Amino acid sequence: MSEIRIIKTYVEARLQNNENLKQSVVEAAANILQEHGPEAVTVRRVADTMACSTKIIYSLFGSKDGLAKYLYLEGCKLLAETFEAVPKQENLEQYFRDLGNAYWSFGLNYSSYYRMMFGGAISFKQDEESLQGSVTALQQVMNVLEEASKQELIKVEDLTLTTLKIWASLHGVIHLHLGGHFKPNEESARVVYDQVLSDLIRILFVGR
Repeated sequence: MSEIRIIKTYVEARLQNNENLKQSVVEAAANILQEHGPEAVTVRRVADTMACSTKIIYSLFGSKDGLAKYLYLEGCKLLAETFEAVPKQENLEQYFRDLGNAYWSFGLNYSSYYRMMFGGAISFKQDEESLQGSVTALQQVMNVLEEASKQELIKVEDLTLTTLKIWASLHGVIHLHLGGHFKPNEESARVVYDQVLSDLIRILFVGR
């Protein structure tokens, strides 16, 4: 019996090719971002890296904002993967601390992404898709808080609001550190971060 081949229509094939090309462009932009920082990510430089015209980049993304949004979503994916790589454990308080430590590592290991995503290094207008990307990135944190609430380890009236408050507190330390406000070394920033994380745990978890 001969193998049945799935035939794509012209429109389907073209859409698939466009998506593949978009992904290649985003990867090129991501490389520039990581190697040279957010300021180096321009449509011209990405086009030069891809050996194509800027017109092609604009046709795929509409504008630099469009490309920035795709980079943001790529960063959200990396952050989600960073959280997902943290081993799950029954001790939810320790699991929460481990996720906090993973967020610190993401901020330092992907500092260019971090400054682009949360530091305004590449500004773009947030839309529903990019906002959902943030939710996806923080899903593991929300899952831990939800489970801890079910086990009556913490008291949470609004899960989303609590997650945002935690995010804002931890982000503040990383953002200041990346901005050079904890000189002369990383150690003082880490001390402050660990204290903020411990304070959050003490406030969140019942009876602490």
